[in-house]
Amino acid sequence: MKVIYTDLDGTLLDKNTYSYQEAKKGLQIVKNKAIPWIICTSKTQCEIEYWRKKLYNHHPFISENGGGIFIPKNYFNFDISISYQTQVYDVIELGIRASRLMVIFSSLKEKYAIKSFLDMDAQEIENDAHIPFKQAVLAKKREYDIPFKILDMKKKEKIIGDINKKELQVIPGGRYYHLMGNTNKGKAVTILSELLKRKYGEMVTIGIGDSENDFSMLDTVDRPYLLRREDETYASDKYIKVRGIGPRGWTEIIEKEIKDDR
Repeated sequence: MKVIYTDLDGTLLDKNTYSYQEAKKGLQIVKNKAIPWIICTSKTQCEIEYWRKKLYNHHPFISENGGGIFIPKNYFNFDISISYQTQVYDVIELGIRASRLMVIFSSLKEKYAIKSFLDMDAQEIENDAHIPFKQAVLAKKREYDIPFKILDMKKKEKIIGDINKKELQVIPGGRYYHLMGNTNKGKAVTILSELLKRKYGEMVTIGIGDSENDFSMLDTVDRPYLLRREDETYASDKYIKVRGIGPRGWTEIIEKEIKDDR
């Protein structure tokens, strides 16, 4: 049994157009083989739900760089330890709530030139992040992770040092830095993989990402794949490299790892 963990931006989705057209062949292979694929991204719960609906994904997902694991009700036929329930999900909460993070961020803004998603309106996020307006609205609904920009890069090390002193962390993403508690994608993947093993038995985990905030996920899986970026570089020399960029590379991995018997 194989299980796929995948990032979205710059991976399953084209970084500029947010199209998954070139991933359709790979998605069809995964569907034909009934392979569970888990979205593991810096995006919010609301953003992920939008993409799950478009992509017909019904599996658990990991939001905001490992801040939360959202498991559809009755997905597992055994009891699991959770943080809280909604009408739709059993939730395992790993991150620090955004309301607490913003208190820290506000104090940092008094010292440094930094700007967070929550300082921007949806129109500004649309223009800055190059995402459609409706998704920009969803991107503001942070729960565990505050994306921000450092406007004076000369102060980058001091800013990160101050954040680390508060026992928080900064993770670089594709476009933004992310202020978070002491969690990451890899911790969430480890927890979810243990539950999936109880459901499916022995399995091989495949991870697909393109940037620094994917490293902890890739360090956790059996088969870690790193996609090439638009500038034709890789974020690391450590992982299995793929020539294709974004969704084209995503399908390349699926074709390599999962043979389609149609």
